[in-house]
Amino acid sequence: MNRQMLVFAVGVMLMATSCKSTKEKSIATVYTVTSPEITSTFIAKDYVANIQSEKNIEIRAQKGGVPQDIYVDEGQTVHAGQPLFRIATVGAQEELEKSKAETEQASIDLQNTSTLASNNIVSKNARKMANAKLNAAMADYRLARLHSHLSLVKAPFSGIIGRIPNKKGSMIQEGDLLSTLSDNSNVYVYFNVSEPEYLDFRLHASERTKLPLTLILANGTNFSSQGHFQNVEGEFDKSTGNIAFRAKFFNTDHLLRNGETGTVRMNIPVRNAIIIPQQATYEVQDQKYVFVVDTRGYVHARPIKVVFEKQDVFVISEGLSQNDKFLIDGVDKVNDGDRISCHYKNPAAVIQSVKLKAN
Repeated sequence: MNRQMLVFAVGVMLMATSCKSTKEKSIATVYTVTSPEITSTFIAKDYVANIQSEKNIEIRAQKGGVPQDIYVDEGQTVHAGQPLFRIATVGAQEELEKSKAETEQASIDLQNTSTLASNNIVSKNARKMANAKLNAAMADYRLARLHSHLSLVKAPFSGIIGRIPNKKGSMIQEGDLLSTLSDNSNVYVYFNVSEPEYLDFRLHASERTKLPLTLILANGTNFSSQGHFQNVEGEFDKSTGNIAFRAKFFNTDHLLRNGETGTVRMNIPVRNAIIIPQQATYEVQDQKYVFVVDTRGYVHARPIKVVFEKQDVFVISEGLSQNDKFLIDGVDKVNDGDRISCHYKNPAAVIQSVKLKAN
């Protein structure tokens, strides 16, 4: 009898322990579910950018010779018409003096021939030939003067002098690079866009072309002024499948220089966006899923399509409707087909808590 009572007592204790364990387990498996947040937002799209001066030219020697004088230094700001280089051209002065003398001689010959032709001593054709020789001599003289003027190189516009590869006294040939000149008052910023993004841009061109653009510099800081879209290149790059966009920025403080790099950020507005927390998703073979919970508490894996990614949230286009309820915690603890206990949390509160955690 005592033995039977002992067995009974042990059984009661085991049942009590089992009930307590089941109760604790039940409390531990109450998960949180929510619905997608439907709202208007913007998506920040970043593109690698190349910065070029609005006006940038190469200054090249128009005749061979020796740089006799270099009036400027690399990086110097110059004004339109300011002398930059003087090139000593071998024989240029002699050519000028010779052509001048030949012009004077041809003029005298024409006068003498005209007098003789008036007295019928020579034919009228002789006068025409003398006149032609004078015209040829005058053309040579004008060309010689031009060559002498080309020896002095002036700035065609105001800007900043680039590298000067040929120093004073070095021999240069016609067409050799003397320097570059950049007007950095305004700059063009080029960035490449994929074909799908280009098509989307064209579909919303009236809105997108008015969007202000942010330029992020190489050190991670934002440029002081915003830029605006200007145009699109005429064709796609066959090797990359991208097409170049051009934006314009006012470089009032002259911080930007030709050849710099950066990042263009375009904030694209999205209306009625479907937003869910990233923590609610899991991935299998490059496909993202969420666990949708039905009215009876059963869990079902459902694929979703992510179109944009923001900080700690996804913007999706397929997979969930406004009334769907999906799991936002314990995603790694449940399986497709499980039945769970859950409580509902407002979508706006969920997104807000995600943002607060990110900050």
